[in-house]
Amino acid sequence: MTKTQSRTLKTRARLIDAAQEIIAEVGYEGLRTQDVAERAGVAKGTFFAHFHDKDALMEILIAAELNAQLDRIETTPAPDSIEALLDILMPMLEFMRCERYVFDVILRHSGAAARDTIGPIALTFARQDEVFAPLLANAPFRKDISPGLMGEGIQAFVFQALALDFCAINNEMPLPDRLSTYLHAWLLPEG
Repeated sequence: MTKTQSRTLKTRARLIDAAQEIIAEVGYEGLRTQDVAERAGVAKGTFFAHFHDKDALMEILIAAELNAQLDRIETTPAPDSIEALLDILMPMLEFMRCERYVFDVILRHSGAAARDTIGPIALTFARQDEVFAPLLANAPFRKDISPGLMGEGIQAFVFQALALDFCAINNEMPLPDRLSTYLHAWLLPEG
């Protein structure tokens, strides 16, 4: 690795560390690119040499948290009920809804918005398929469809439940209750 490459990687790491510190103080939406550059000790132009815009940085940070949640889920034993599945999923969902801005970035970068590139957040959704399928294969849920399809359905219901959670007209039902209703219908259909 050349000195220039090493310096570039160190600068990028400083920008990411500075952003994480600022998020801890003011949240994701409150982060400003100028503040990140100042805290990292670089010019604002240097920020934009590393990240196209604030969303590009947020995509990396949010994907890292989603991957941390998936790491946790991956080590969890198969759930024995919908309630146990909700216990497994809720920490990730709490992060996804911690701020409207976070949910919006996830939605825009999930692959659902017809983007030309596959970024870190979209990759976490592909990884969810890999993590959910084995978890569901050993769970006492429906056996007439594949665990992969069950996992895809969970993803769809998670987005629906989160979207309604942010909707003033439809947010009267707590997120876990709404998702429980969907999961019961999807994973334990009656005859």
